[in-house]
Amino acid sequence: MEVIVEPGPLPEHGTLVVSIGHEGALGTAAAALDRASGGLIGRALRSAGGELRHGRVIDLLLPAGLALDRLLLLVVGKSEGLGRLDLEQLGGTLAQKLRSLRVREAQVAAPVGLELGVPPAEAVACLALGARLRSYRFTRYGKGDAEDEPQEPQRLRLLLPEGDTAPPASFQAVADAVCRARDLVSEPANVLTPKAFADACAELGTAGVEVEILDREALSGLGMRALLAVAQGSAQPPYVAVMRWRGGRGGDGGKPPLALVGKGVCFDSGGISIKQAQGMEDMKYDMAGAAAVYGAMLALAGRKARADVVGVVGLVENMPSATAQRPGDVVRSMAGKTIEVVNTDAEGRLVLADLLHHTRQRFSPCAVIDLATLTGAVIVALGHERAGLFANDEELASRLAAAGEATGELLWRLPLGKAYEKHVKSTIADLKNVGRGREAGSIAGAVFLQRFVGDTPWAHLDIAGTAWTSRDLPLAGKGATGFGVRLLDRLVAEHFEEAEGARA
Repeated sequence: MEVIVEPGPLPEHGTLVVSIGHEGALGTAAAALDRASGGLIGRALRSAGGELRHGRVIDLLLPAGLALDRLLLLVVGKSEGLGRLDLEQLGGTLAQKLRSLRVREAQVAAPVGLELGVPPAEAVACLALGARLRSYRFTRYGKGDAEDEPQEPQRLRLLLPEGDTAPPASFQAVADAVCRARDLVSEPANVLTPKAFADACAELGTAGVEVEILDREALSGLGMRALLAVAQGSAQPPYVAVMRWRGGRGGDGGKPPLALVGKGVCFDSGGISIKQAQGMEDMKYDMAGAAAVYGAMLALAGRKARADVVGVVGLVENMPSATAQRPGDVVRSMAGKTIEVVNTDAEGRLVLADLLHHTRQRFSPCAVIDLATLTGAVIVALGHERAGLFANDEELASRLAAAGEATGELLWRLPLGKAYEKHVKSTIADLKNVGRGREAGSIAGAVFLQRFVGDTPWAHLDIAGTAWTSRDLPLAGKGATGFGVRLLDRLVAEHFEEAEGARA
């Protein structure tokens, strides 16, 4: 759906959405239409019955006294107050309502005259972001099961308050980035090969992101033997994409950059430790961590963030073949640590081990955040409602958790510690790549990764349960969620951007 935010007068025809308060108060546009129609809206509210809860939509078809085809009354407000996320989710609710009514085009009056908690122009941007995210569909290869469902609205125009001539710049950039990340996660593995993903990263150069693509020869020269061991069973060559957005002063002797690192296993069969057949098709999204990093870099470039951020993603396939690594193999990582590969299906941590070391060594970042669909165990622990958060730094952990609450991309912190480090102790190498069977599987993966970050402030987000959804969510339909893009963008905006004018 095309979502447009621009100034303009209330339309006289078509479908119009106006806001009313949860206690029956009329917004400015609703009040004007109520007067023009001889009290139609007031009568409709009195006869509607039920609670005027936030998100309710009252549909008035061919409203008497008005030339509109349809007037929708959108209830905005809660007794405890509204936040940005409430408004974003309201935009998603509206998009779904228009879809169910088979409305192809609609215009939304600015919610002026109500207690919103944010300025009206910002509220419009929040509604637009939510509508764009919730209306996303991946239909590149056909409609699938959605063939008999209502057609999507084609165009939604949100009107800015009088006097505002431009929407906040960030909403469109962030929406584009989330949708692009969802596209990548949704692509089948025969299309999104490591090479195709690397090419997509290279295209970020047109947005002002500096991109370097490292091929197998370069990775071998760097000593990324753990990552290469994962890739050696596949006919598809591995790549690492290094992306840098220099929106701050980090490149000119200022603060060191923030680093984002993503696991990009474009298909994970499990390797020699092969997965069961049922559900293996879902393993096309084992690159969702890399997609989140890609999306975050695109969002930062799109809104010209005043920050210096590095994104590093490792792009491989994990396949069984005569050349694949075997259970029991020992590989030497780029950091020099030896790893006993007990289970080839615990491959993501091998990829990340080399990426984390390379990122620290090359960029000396102020902090590192990695994202990965690392373990099924995190789904056992947290379900699909929250991603697992592990961190060696209290401030970074609290900032991430707060960004998650603000964007609805929720995290839950899980422990690290000496006792858990024993779970990945090997008898023949420095580390083994799995823990003690079914015990604390997500924590074992995290403490493994911690061995490669030294004293750099670091956080690991295990997004295995949140990268894909089998049910509709307030801001995402079934399928790829783009989890992590908005969270990282919010984190950067609140804690890693320079103040306006700082570069002058």
